[in-house]
Amino acid sequence: MIAHTQIDIDEQRLKCIDLRAAAGDGLANIPIIHRILLENVLRTGGGEALRFRDAILGWRPGATDPGEISFLPNRVLMHDTTCGPALVDIAGLRSALAERGGDPERLNPVLPVDVSTDHSIGVDAFGGSDALQINIAREMTRNSERYRFMKWASGALHNFRAHPPGTGIMHTLNLERLATVATTMQIEGQTWIIPDTLIGTDSHTPMINGIGVLGWGVGGLEAESVMFGMPVSLRVPDVVGVRLTRQLREGILATDLALTVTERLRRIDLADRFVEFFGAGVSSLSAGDRAVVANMTPEFGANTGYFPIDGQTLRYLRATGRPDAHVAMVEAYARSQSLWFDATAEPRYSDVIDIDLAAVETSVAGPRRPQDCIAAGRTAQALAPLLQGKPPAAGGAIADGAVAIAAITSCTNTSDPRLLVAAGLVARKACALGLKPPAWVKTSLAPGSPTAASYLKRAGLLDDLEALGFAIVGYGCTTCIGNSGALTPAIDTAMRDHGLTPVAVLSGNRNFPGRVHPNLEASFLASPPLVVAFALAGTACIDILNDPIGQTGAGRDVRLADLWPSGAEIDAALALASSAGDFGNDYDVAEASPAWAALPAATGALYPWDEKSTYIRRPPFAADSATRLGCYTAHPLLVLADDITTDHISPAGAIPPGSDAGRYLVERGCDPRDLNVFASRRGNWEVMLMGLFTNKTVRNLLGEGIPPGATIFASTGEVMPLWQAADHYRRGGQSVVIVAGERYGMGSSRDWAAKGVALLGVRAVLTSSFERIHRSNLIGMGILPLRLPPNLTPADLHLRPGDLIVIDAPVDRIQPRCKVGIRIQRASGETQNFDAEAAIETQPEIEILKSGGLLPLILQRASASP
Repeated sequence: MIAHTQIDIDEQRLKCIDLRAAAGDGLANIPIIHRILLENVLRTGGGEALRFRDAILGWRPGATDPGEISFLPNRVLMHDTTCGPALVDIAGLRSALAERGGDPERLNPVLPVDVSTDHSIGVDAFGGSDALQINIAREMTRNSERYRFMKWASGALHNFRAHPPGTGIMHTLNLERLATVATTMQIEGQTWIIPDTLIGTDSHTPMINGIGVLGWGVGGLEAESVMFGMPVSLRVPDVVGVRLTRQLREGILATDLALTVTERLRRIDLADRFVEFFGAGVSSLSAGDRAVVANMTPEFGANTGYFPIDGQTLRYLRATGRPDAHVAMVEAYARSQSLWFDATAEPRYSDVIDIDLAAVETSVAGPRRPQDCIAAGRTAQALAPLLQGKPPAAGGAIADGAVAIAAITSCTNTSDPRLLVAAGLVARKACALGLKPPAWVKTSLAPGSPTAASYLKRAGLLDDLEALGFAIVGYGCTTCIGNSGALTPAIDTAMRDHGLTPVAVLSGNRNFPGRVHPNLEASFLASPPLVVAFALAGTACIDILNDPIGQTGAGRDVRLADLWPSGAEIDAALALASSAGDFGNDYDVAEASPAWAALPAATGALYPWDEKSTYIRRPPFAADSATRLGCYTAHPLLVLADDITTDHISPAGAIPPGSDAGRYLVERGCDPRDLNVFASRRGNWEVMLMGLFTNKTVRNLLGEGIPPGATIFASTGEVMPLWQAADHYRRGGQSVVIVAGERYGMGSSRDWAAKGVALLGVRAVLTSSFERIHRSNLIGMGILPLRLPPNLTPADLHLRPGDLIVIDAPVDRIQPRCKVGIRIQRASGETQNFDAEAAIETQPEIEILKSGGLLPLILQRASASP
């Protein structure tokens, strides 16, 4: 019998799981994350609920084989560049189901799905007050076909809602408007109160952990399974506790803390582990501070970065316009179910990391990875290794380390009003002193939602930001995801004619080489006010904390201390800026977009595929597929080093007209001057296939001098594009695999990084370690993820064209974490044997692999249903 109770709130009697009765005295000892999971499995687990309960309550730190549970969130959150491919999958599955005589309307989301449409907007226009309107208009023109497809889905699918362009980044939309913290639902005619939980198709979904909502990022494939009612299967997670003590010093901002936490936590292995913050220092952080930290969860390698519900949560809900009655309901529920934060409590964690908030300093991260946190004044030293042995650029005033891009962007920082207000105050002081960024700096401001414009105007700071070139260019990811647009002509000329090595400075969350812009290998992550400061300096080869960053008209040096606002100044500006009514009103205006309403869209249960479309093509993998498991001999298609990200695998930036993908589009009538970005073409599997591994920093270790996106075809020794070599292997009935190093698949939750690899015919990926979401996406495409032995790296294997890899993975012997025999058969005749570990965590993942992938499994189940 599942224990439940009732809570009387505002004259309403609500039913809920009784966590105290279900867990007994042990409830206080388990992490709050486990308490939320416990509520979920008791309510949704059916006949397995008690077994799941025992697995959670029986969890102990260091358990080698924690029990499996199933988690069914109450909603799904997506953005257009992951939702688009998911919708193409669903449309393809519907077509396949109809062709075999089934009812396509069986394939409908059973949970509410919200979709943001601002992930792909680019920074074409910048620096002027009309930039926003220009960029949105261009976005509507470029992506009208993709948007019409989403509108078809809004009419054809139940429980599906697309939020029009201009409504903001999915994580900010979630934080400011969608999240409820606690919510009610009808179960068998009774009103229940439950925790607000979700999964999202972006790795930064844990941003919502900042206000006590449990959610994490998954790949688009896993989200599709949840949409159709298949719960997330996971082992009872280890929860690492991060104890926060004292409080941040004057002048230290949430970004500095987020970068510090990322650097500290990346020192330990957090794969498939959850993080929960506790200790007295938590109470000193606002909900905005917490959201900034939680947003960086994928950068520190965990599933979550959870902050429990407390008074700061309630304060944020009121500040963003949630009704008082709802806020009271959240508090009553959290307190009654032991989900309320206790600053003195120390639950049982698998590990504990201590962070002293008072020790955090003004920081940046870079120039190549988000976990490389350094003092903000040490950017010149960090760049030195990239410039070592390189003669100084002779580009006139523009020198190596020049700031090519200065972007206040990304949900990471722009969702916290305090950080944007701080940037505005720096801009105000700079304007008063007559400072301007050099002309070569491309400046932009892309807040997470339209409410930012309202509060910056109310505080009188938007004009100051615009005066320095930080005009609003869009309410989307923009530069953070690589949609930064063209560099300034001055920087382009200096790079082309003088070999200049410029940098980007952005308030984003990732700075992998080539991510921010394909021609920039160095980027620094920084707080919004620091972005303004670096823009004014025009260079990162400077001690930004102490060196002059400009001069007044009278020739007086201006340093950062002259511009940096005090905490009291920020508080005063926030008081002017704040209005709870903005959040509802601004979103309502954005939702009523006339341009969105005017878009025509197809109707009907089946999508009318157009073979001439360059955006939406029926995918070959949304159909039946044979399993890729088995005993076979394979050619290594790619051999890669460490830190291959999903950006390296499947790009998101602009499509070069001279690339294979660009030529494909030009041959089909597309304008070579504006081929859009890969992120917008994810509904066209052919374009995406041709873009795989073409990031200029990718090195195929199979041979010397192999260009990005290419390999050596073993039969002839010819160097050719990956997709062509893969086709040759397939026609010859030969299998292929990929070998890579540590942290393979880190970065965005990009399911195309797995879909594309599946289209190459890859049957297995052997790596030193996987990033969690990408591992799941590979399984979703039926690809077996294998971990190499700890003492063996890709370089140690010395693989060359003609070498073969024999994999012993028969369907009937595959189990979670089982050993898989590997034999290297070298062209020389030598052999090498070792065991790899199957990076499989649960039995449902075994079922997916046996079915040939998640989409074939969904189709099989839909075909079998009455």
